[in-house]
Amino acid sequence: MAVALDTPVADFQAAATSGQQVQLSALQGQQLVIYFYPKDSTPGCTTEGQGFRDHYPAFQAANTQVFGVSRDSLKSHENFKGKQQFPFELIADKDEELCQLFDVIKLKKLYGKEYLGVDRSTFLIDKHGVLRKEWRSVKVPGHVEAVLAAAQDLHND
Repeated sequence: MAVALDTPVADFQAAATSGQQVQLSALQGQQLVIYFYPKDSTPGCTTEGQGFRDHYPAFQAANTQVFGVSRDSLKSHENFKGKQQFPFELIADKDEELCQLFDVIKLKKLYGKEYLGVDRSTFLIDKHGVLRKEWRSVKVPGHVEAVLAAAQDLHND
C-alpha cells in the first residue's frame, strides 16, 4: 500500500552507499527527508543533490536525516556520491520496492516515447515515522529550501 499523509510509513529496509542498510524503524527519533530522483549524474539530479548537500548542516540542526533514492546501482551511487561529495547516503532501489511504497513510478515522455520512470518527489517523515509532507513532480529551483523550511517547522513544533 502506498504512503498517505499523516499516517505511519510502513517499515522498510534498503541497501545504501557506504555499505549501510537503511531501516525506517531504526531511525525513530529523527526526522527523515527521502527524495526520489530519476538518475545519477544527470543535470537536474546533480543540482538537486548539491542543494541537499549544501544545506545539509541546517537539516542536521533540525534533527533531520537526508536520503536520496533512485533505481541506479550501488556502484553508480557510490561514484555519484563521491564525485559530488554528498554527506548523506544514497539508497539503491533496483527492485523498485521504495518507489512502489511511495508511488513515484509514473508514465513519462521523452522524445515522443512513453516509458515508466521515477517522478522527482520528496517526502518528510516525522520522528515517529509518520509522513507529514510530500512534494511530487518537483521542479528543482527553490525545492531544497522549501523542504528545509518544512523540516525546521516540524522540528520546532
